Amino acid sequence: MKNHKTNFGPILIIIAACFWGSMGIFVRHLEAYGFTAIQIVSIRLTLAAVLFSIIQIFIDRSGFKIALRDIPLFLGLGLGSILFFTICYFSAITIMPLSTAAILLYTSPIWIMLMSAIIFHEKLNAKKLIALALAFAGCVLVSGISGDGITMMGLLLGLGSGLGYGLYSILGTVALRRYSPYTVTTYTFIFAAIGSWFINRPAEMISKFQASGNLPLLLGFCLLTALITAVIPFLTYTLGLKTVEASKAGIIATLEPVVATIIGIVCFSEGLNILSAAGILLVLSAVVILNVKSKKDIS
Repeated sequence: MKNHKTNFGPILIIIAACFWGSMGIFVRHLEAYGFTAIQIVSIRLTLAAVLFSIIQIFIDRSGFKIALRDIPLFLGLGLGSILFFTICYFSAITIMPLSTAAILLYTSPIWIMLMSAIIFHEKLNAKKLIALALAFAGCVLVSGISGDGITMMGLLLGLGSGLGYGLYSILGTVALRRYSPYTVTTYTFIFAAIGSWFINRPAEMISKFQASGNLPLLLGFCLLTALITAVIPFLTYTLGLKTVEASKAGIIATLEPVVATIIGIVCFSEGLNILSAAGILLVLSAVVILNVKSKKDIS
């Protein structure tokens, strides 16, 4: 029997999903100040870029050095993944039911599995396929999908959000072969933040800060939003990608809507029906299946 070190990668992915699942608390609070969805995204991305840069300064300043040939890779991570999927997702929310948009976003594990098979030649074994089916079915039940209000544009935007979301795992895996997780997350958010300022109506957003009545409190909450919903989860997820296959990480991350549902029940007194409870159990079952080692794995 071989001696295997404990792999903390799946735990890091689970931590990321838990923090992402808390996003609703922060988004609802910032919406009360009158910020649009895109402006909230821009605030989150910009402050996260600043925080990641500060972390990089303390960890390793040489991490700011990247090869010119890798700039398209980081543009893909920042603009093609983070900013693209966020715009698609929030746009989908405006023209279709939230539950439907959430389900289309969580087609991401399917995209990741397909891209991983093509690019990284990851094997599509029975364990992954069963876990994928359970996770997706669980997300459907948790979100309570409804066919009402679906248009072709909404469908394309929803699928686009899933593709962009999944692209982070693929491009992130490539970037981690060349750079540290700190460099990857820092430049990803720098490029995403810069891109967001072209679409966030800066003058209008700044006026909302000025009209807040308590600017220091609002800025502090915005920093907390960036830390909890971006810096911690994206850093832990990226660290997890160093030891977890992209396809497996994508399925584990489907814990996010489960956490969001639980937070909705605890913090916003939202109900939990039988279907949602069953969905939570299916997602948890998928995560367990992926992380239980067979005799072949440990021998």
